[in-house]
Amino acid sequence: MKRTYKYQKKIEKCWESGLDLVFPPRCPVCDKPVPPTELICPACREKFVEVKAPLCLKCGKQIRDDREEYCRGCRLVMHEFERGRGLFTYRSMAESMYRFKYAGRREYARFYGEQIVRRLGKTIRGWKPDALIPVPVHSSRKRERGYNQAEVLAKEIGKKMDIPVERRLLKRVKKTVPQKLLDDKGRQNNLKRAFKICRNDVKLKVIVMIDDIYTTGSTIDACAAVLKSAGVEKVYYITAAIGKELL
Repeated sequence: MKRTYKYQKKIEKCWESGLDLVFPPRCPVCDKPVPPTELICPACREKFVEVKAPLCLKCGKQIRDDREEYCRGCRLVMHEFERGRGLFTYRSMAESMYRFKYAGRREYARFYGEQIVRRLGKTIRGWKPDALIPVPVHSSRKRERGYNQAEVLAKEIGKKMDIPVERRLLKRVKKTVPQKLLDDKGRQNNLKRAFKICRNDVKLKVIVMIDDIYTTGSTIDACAAVLKSAGVEKVYYITAAIGKELL
């Protein structure tokens, strides 16, 4: 089994290398073709701003007051998830996230995934996950975009860390309004009964949700609640970008 898995990884790597020659990947910052063997332009490498301490002990947002353990949002809301981390500030990569999500730049996931594993891999290992689960999008949105950006990112992380990716366990059954258009109460109502479990025999105990952006946690909470109702004991999350602390 291990030999077959290693052989499959070699084939995937050769396939990616061939595609890169025909369709050079683009820089996730400036969107120009990158030099061979690179995932980002050397001049753009420092333009994504990493979230730095002090961090909220719950959601991982950067907090203003180092005397506090939790951000204002986590002091006001009882989250369903255990803990989470986002790698870069959303403000520094908003344009990149938009292209990744809506403009077909799925290759950006290779850089995002590489950086997440390099900088947050130890944290993920410490949670001891049984699997990674990408936050699902509604089938109509997946058809429009051609892919689920969270799923593409989860595959990159899972491949690099040898952690299984369960992409068919959780399904979004309700086409929701974009969360950014709603207030806090609207976000919660928007996600009621939005997700469902697709199997009756869920044997996973610890999972890590993967998404592109974390803002208030409403989406992760909705997913975590459904997963825990099916027997999952602990839910964590990892995102490429994370918003700022609520005022």
